[in-house]
Amino acid sequence: MSQRINSATIEKEENLKQIIGFKIKDEEYGLEILKVNEVIRIKEITKLPKAPDFVKGVINLRGDVIPIIDLREKFGIPGDKYSETKRVIIVEVEGRSMGIIVDSVSHVIRIAESQIDTSPFLGGISKEYISGVIKFDERLIVLLNIDKILTTEEKIEMDKIQYSNTKN
Repeated sequence: MSQRINSATIEKEENLKQIIGFKIKDEEYGLEILKVNEVIRIKEITKLPKAPDFVKGVINLRGDVIPIIDLREKFGIPGDKYSETKRVIIVEVEGRSMGIIVDSVSHVIRIAESQIDTSPFLGGISKEYISGVIKFDERLIVLLNIDKILTTEEKIEMDKIQYSNTKN
């Protein structure tokens, strides 16, 4: 007796995740697609006084004020000029929209949860930012935990930024 299995059943059984891939310098990173609202080209960013260095400012996205952070600076990676390939990934972090600047966005992949290595061996960026590593097509993709990118103090600062800019 043959059994028909549809893709929804496979996804449920294997706990498949969709990951959006992007690059910062020469490294590949990924985010769960459920955290991503959209990917846009860099718009004019309004600078903010007294903001941390990695907070580039805010943008107006269809009437919403969105704070923008540069992941290169947040991770202590030397910056470079904003080129045509740079993108802003609009993410949802604890109910707040925020944009993260990345060097380029590559693709969306589907992987089984079992393909994520959660070993805490990574050096470069702080371990609290990482939820695992994915081995994909002979490459390693560092899976970021976007909810942990900002410290509690930085989240409070971002709230102040959004509040003061929506009030005006």
